[in-house]
Amino acid sequence: MWALLVLIGAASVSAHLQDLSFDGQKVFRVIPRNDEQVEILNSLASIMQVDFWQPDSVTLVRPKMQVDFRVGAEKSFEVEELLKESGVEYQVLIDNLQAALDAQFDSKSRATGHSYEKYNDWNTIAAWTADIAAQNPDLVSRSVIGETYEGRPMYLLKVGKSGQNKKAIFIDCGFHAREWISPAFCQWFVKEAVETYGKDTVTTTLLDKLDFYVLPVVNIDGYVYTWTNNRMWRKTRSKNANSLCYGTDPNRNFNAGWCTTGASKSPCAETYCGSAPESEKETKALADFIRAHLSTIKAYLTIHSYSQLLLFPYSYTYTLPSDYQELNSIASAASKQLASLYNTKYTYGPGAETIYPAAGGSDDWAYDQGVKYSFTFELRDTGRYGFLLPESQIKPTCEETLLAVKYIANYVLEHLY
Repeated sequence: MWALLVLIGAASVSAHLQDLSFDGQKVFRVIPRNDEQVEILNSLASIMQVDFWQPDSVTLVRPKMQVDFRVGAEKSFEVEELLKESGVEYQVLIDNLQAALDAQFDSKSRATGHSYEKYNDWNTIAAWTADIAAQNPDLVSRSVIGETYEGRPMYLLKVGKSGQNKKAIFIDCGFHAREWISPAFCQWFVKEAVETYGKDTVTTTLLDKLDFYVLPVVNIDGYVYTWTNNRMWRKTRSKNANSLCYGTDPNRNFNAGWCTTGASKSPCAETYCGSAPESEKETKALADFIRAHLSTIKAYLTIHSYSQLLLFPYSYTYTLPSDYQELNSIASAASKQLASLYNTKYTYGPGAETIYPAAGGSDDWAYDQGVKYSFTFELRDTGRYGFLLPESQIKPTCEETLLAVKYIANYVLEHLY
């Protein structure tokens, strides 16, 4: 077996995963049964480029955990041989990544302009933020909370009827560039707010009594890069000192157990924590805004994908938050609401014990700042498409997620602190 590993490693140095074509690349799912099989995956990752989809890094792999990872076309046969030979249980989730990429856009006609049921590139989303505010001046306003590493303005939408002393809920999308379903939800949320205000009693009450801050894309540079260069890009696009590798994982860049667990100090790693907490302009802009509005922001919801989870603090420690009982019961009820529409099953609980420990996340940070109702959504699916969820699933995914978000918002409204 080790001979096979050495063989795989020998040719892999030049085979970088940043090829524009993903033709023949495969996504495998394995469930290592014991420490020895975990070690096999570690060895594999150490000698060739393996892109871990779930969990985010090989260092987080534990026995009996479901592990999804992507390998280059020229390596997939050898990887499959290795898994067979070493008796690791596996399946091929995606046989040809390029075909799955192409299949995301299931509507053959790419309408120019913005659509809520298609994936929109950044320029289209940016124009939409201006339009939705201009068309609904009594409900939506747009501001800029900072700019990205590459100089793009970070647009924030404030959604709600103007009123005195209103409390607020902060929602962000697009932390990780390749999680396209996430920004699609933020756009959908704003659409539903403006279209159902005055018609749906729950929406109307929420917008009358609360403000919603919606940041449609946090990691704009990375998102642009997924449209232009590499669909599988995850991190920001900042240059790292003394390294040829770009980017920081923005969701490991907050000052919450920063860089202690489930995060990497290597600039080349997908979970690189950055040179310091809030080293990224994007995370600092977000953190500065929340710090400046701590007296009004009562809930923080951050939208990711994939794996159908509703998580709350903590992820940087196995210690339960002081509000554990309350947060757990909200997550349970919100998951039930979500499932009521299409029977989509979500798992819920504290991050560290529900999936894996990961330090430096925005939800833990917000909670430690005093924002009690802090939740992370991991939207559809559970791996059949992974980050390449087809556009036909945008509408059902957003509809069901909205039920959970409205449940949480309504709960917050009735339990203001």
